[in-house]
Amino acid sequence: MSSKLPEFPASPADKYRLPTDVKPSHYNLTFYTDLKSLQFGGFVTIELDILRDTSAIILNCSDDLDLKNASVHCASLEANQFQSAQIADKELGRVTLNISAALPAGSKAQLKIHYNAPLRGSMNGYYKSAWKNEGQTEYYALTHFQPIDARAAFPCFDEPALKATFAITMVSRSDTVNLSNMPATSEESYDPSSSPDADLASFVSTLAKDIQWKITKFQVTPPMSSYLVAFANGSFSYLEKKVVMPLSGRTIPLRVYATPDIIHQMEFSLDVTAKVLPLYETIFNIEYPLPKLDTLAANDFDMGAMENWGLITGRTSAFSVDPAKADISARKRVAQTQSHEVAHMWFGNITTMEWWDYLYLNEGFASLMGEAIVLGEVFPEWEVNAFFVAYHSNRALGLDAKRSSHPIEVACPDPNFINQIFDGLSYSKAACVLRMLSDYVGEERFLKGVSLYLKNHLYGTSVTNDLWDGIAAATGQDIRRLMDNWVTKIGFPLITVTETSSGIHVRQDRFLNSGAPDAEDNETIWNVPLGILTVDKNGQVHMDKAALLEDRERSFAIDTSMTFKLNSGSLGVYRVRYTPERLSKIAVEAAKEDSVFSLSDRIGLLYDVAELSKAGLTQLSSFLTLIDIWRNETNYLVWSGVLTKMGTVLRIFDHHANIDDGLRAFLRTLFAPLVQRLGFDFPAGESVDVVQLRKTAIAGALSGRDESVIQALRARFADFMKTGDDTGIPADIRASIFMAAARFGGREEFEALLKITENLANPGAKSAAIAAVGFIQDSDLIDELLSYILTKARDQDAVSFCYNGLASNPVTRQRLPAFFKDNYDAFSKRFATNSMLKYLVEACFGELSTQKDYDETEEFFKDKDTTRYSMALAQALETIRTRIVYIERSRDDLSDWLSKWEERSKL
Repeated sequence: MSSKLPEFPASPADKYRLPTDVKPSHYNLTFYTDLKSLQFGGFVTIELDILRDTSAIILNCSDDLDLKNASVHCASLEANQFQSAQIADKELGRVTLNISAALPAGSKAQLKIHYNAPLRGSMNGYYKSAWKNEGQTEYYALTHFQPIDARAAFPCFDEPALKATFAITMVSRSDTVNLSNMPATSEESYDPSSSPDADLASFVSTLAKDIQWKITKFQVTPPMSSYLVAFANGSFSYLEKKVVMPLSGRTIPLRVYATPDIIHQMEFSLDVTAKVLPLYETIFNIEYPLPKLDTLAANDFDMGAMENWGLITGRTSAFSVDPAKADISARKRVAQTQSHEVAHMWFGNITTMEWWDYLYLNEGFASLMGEAIVLGEVFPEWEVNAFFVAYHSNRALGLDAKRSSHPIEVACPDPNFINQIFDGLSYSKAACVLRMLSDYVGEERFLKGVSLYLKNHLYGTSVTNDLWDGIAAATGQDIRRLMDNWVTKIGFPLITVTETSSGIHVRQDRFLNSGAPDAEDNETIWNVPLGILTVDKNGQVHMDKAALLEDRERSFAIDTSMTFKLNSGSLGVYRVRYTPERLSKIAVEAAKEDSVFSLSDRIGLLYDVAELSKAGLTQLSSFLTLIDIWRNETNYLVWSGVLTKMGTVLRIFDHHANIDDGLRAFLRTLFAPLVQRLGFDFPAGESVDVVQLRKTAIAGALSGRDESVIQALRARFADFMKTGDDTGIPADIRASIFMAAARFGGREEFEALLKITENLANPGAKSAAIAAVGFIQDSDLIDELLSYILTKARDQDAVSFCYNGLASNPVTRQRLPAFFKDNYDAFSKRFATNSMLKYLVEACFGELSTQKDYDETEEFFKDKDTTRYSMALAQALETIRTRIVYIERSRDDLSDWLSKWEERSKL
């Protein structure tokens, strides 16, 4: 069966790129923000280099901006001041300024434009965010420009390659705080008699006279792309630390800003910044170029976080850890986010991708450096390399196993398409491919090559081959040839291993989760580092990292009478298929306490078998057998992987009552004994592993419907509702407690959870409640929740409600498509300028599994403009079709295995 795929443009189209007649070199941006009237505006003066004769200047501008008079000054012309006529193009987000005389090539010009705009709650451009100050709603304003929304805050040349310096002046109410990329050079209350510069005086004189305004001027930035410009205005508080940088010896102030009600939760985020910033400077051997680094936590934010140079921004949940409750998962999430964003200060900010085709150069590197290499040095007890396999590898290969995937490097001419590639391929697959390369050439030489790459493109832009050339210079290898297909082609290989009299024979074919590929899907030959681990007769472990599969198939001489495994450490971006006999031997070896296989090996093997069963390349029962063999496992990451993959099986088969009952009984035997051993409390001084194991065990037992666990969790929530005291709800099992309350409770629990979702002062509890409340069972309460999402939920939360509980809840899963369809126009308008709509499509249609679901989904969207979410829709449709086949293929095998397991359990 084939599914309709999104079309990937072959090359950039000129229609969507600005002309190259002029280039900006410097911006003077002056604007006011009024948080009472929710308006902003001002003027921008842009210094231009004229590269070709032109009588028109075309730049980007959103239709949100009300442009006033625009003028051009060119000293090379006799009449050097010109008023310009404006022609707006809403579709392309640009404005053409026609002037009466041609600007000569080689000259310099100055463009000045005045504008005004409302502060919308759009989570893009310069927008408003709300918070509660002693019960009263107040607002602050901040920017989010990536990828193409600087144009929504000021007219500009909004392309990453068009770097310029920026001098920013902010005018605001005197009782607010102004922030931007650079430190302030001056800040003073506006005094009409103080005679500031003429342009500024003229501008401020037009503002309301009954307001005490203040003027904040910031240092000029280094050359930077428009999407990295940032500013914010509001009643912010801050925490501060200072670090001494290892290369320059400079002392850099670090601050984290937030509203006063949550600023105490930001200390851990600040600590992480202080630890990782000097490490990056040492690793890259390039000085951090700015005088400061701030972070701002916001209640309303489209993505997780954003790497604006010198002013990182993001959701409160991405930066907050309640110091009174040491939630390990929250600490890890904050550390990963902060370290990722700090990595961008080099990857993306100093050296920027030439165009969005190369987004992965930013995001893949930040994910690898920030969430594995550097974080592992700062928190060695977190086993970040194994977590990298469990999260990034699983995420990447799960998405890339679809026909509707896309290459890591993909042409992005259309602005609507750019927003769609901020996904698991640009982040996770790119990170995994780079990690595989690092392991193959050696991390030290890899990082040396990365440093060379950055140094060769300081304050400039780059493309893929620039990176390969840097690593090639450090390693002496042909990196272009080695890596080309990994970034330019869709998919990844399945390595099939057969044993011969002299060793092993390996073959590569594209892996698809829908089954064996057709010939047209199986043309790519990757250069595959095999990472072959072997054990000799003396019990010595050997690692062949040089083994490279460069052809469709090849033989390798090893002793197959002894233990061996491919993809040691699970560093390769591929899956491995063994014979059933060999898989059984590897599984038994991996279960040993002194196994030669690492934690990452076990995690990779678990995910491989689970996905091979989904693709019909092994039986689903093989996956359950593997888990059964490993039931004495003690590491939480393995158990977390079991729970993740078993959860997928449960969601697919949860309308098959006998199978659902059997799977949950199996889960109980796995997780309930762990809960009995570990209990529900978290004594001080426990290791991270024990804390996470207890958390995972409780979640697993809850998923298995263990009655004693359900009652214990419900009792804790009942006590909270009665007393208001949440000390009986440890942060690490808060999600399970909330889920039990929603799933097995009624109106009282529903209303209590909904109230928690509105508590901005506790981002961790809020996120857990949003994920849990969707598991309610009562039809009337479900109606109320859907109405709440439609009319009252914050925009970023509306999608989270659907993405988490509602999509996973069998009772609500089938209601989500109808909810989306009935309110399609409202959602399209509500999420017209941010990325929420594509996530909503994923949430509402990505968990369906019948032919009726497929037909109705395809029929609904056939007359819709899907340009903003075409990939998400194609992936959802493909997922439905894959699950239809999966159910048909695996139902009897699964039922049979469970029946035999139940019989064995009775013995």
